[in-house]
Amino acid sequence: MALGFSIGIIGSGMLGGAIAQALWRAEPQALYVANRSGKAPDIADFPPENTLRDPQALAERCDVVILCVPPSGARNLRINARDTLVISVMAGVPLAELSRLSGSPRVIRAMSSPAAASALAYSPWIASTAVTPQDRARTRTLFEACGTTDELQSESHIDLFTAMTGPVPGFVAACAAAMVRHAEAEGVPPGIADRAVRQLFLAAGEMMAHGPSPQDHVDEMIDYAGTTAAGLLTLRENGFDARLAQGLAAAAQKSREIY
Repeated sequence: MALGFSIGIIGSGMLGGAIAQALWRAEPQALYVANRSGKAPDIADFPPENTLRDPQALAERCDVVILCVPPSGARNLRINARDTLVISVMAGVPLAELSRLSGSPRVIRAMSSPAAASALAYSPWIASTAVTPQDRARTRTLFEACGTTDELQSESHIDLFTAMTGPVPGFVAACAAAMVRHAEAEGVPPGIADRAVRQLFLAAGEMMAHGPSPQDHVDEMIDYAGTTAAGLLTLRENGFDARLAQGLAAAAQKSREIY
């Protein structure tokens, strides 16, 4: 899938590197990276001349600029990209601040995840009022190279997804780790417990990606009234949904306060 436009990524940490891998597969040679060290992304045959130290030089060269620096580093970032679409995947930095930092009225605030490297990220985004139809099309194309994407209508929802889908595997890994610990407590050898739960989550992800909704899966198991139903009903009765919601809310609040 050729993107048909040049992209520059400012910052090359875990998230920036993952997005770079996804976009390199889609549009080799039209991808540029800028960071203070001048270190190239971990991509085979990435051209040395496509790695820059100067964010402004990158902004002047590209049709789209993606900001991937840590939120704390954003305060010192200043570029003049007034005629450029600027997309940020920095946690907690609002649209208005993105325009101030970049000089561009055409800004997109988004969240993605390191799963972009495998084209498995979910990348929701919200646009400023100055964003054009072409900008929206480019944003969708860019994030589709990373996995799946949706345009949101409320900026507050970006904080929610920063907490929920940004930290892959995050909350899903916490659930898996709890299951591994339970199996080990029941005497299952650690290696077997780990392997079993990894395979369970791999299979569950595939089934939920292509089949009924997660809630439909739960309802089906409860309606079947078998062994799984007993466990799911116990979780429900003991406040599983509320406890998980508390964790997600705490993470979303951190996103609002991080910048």
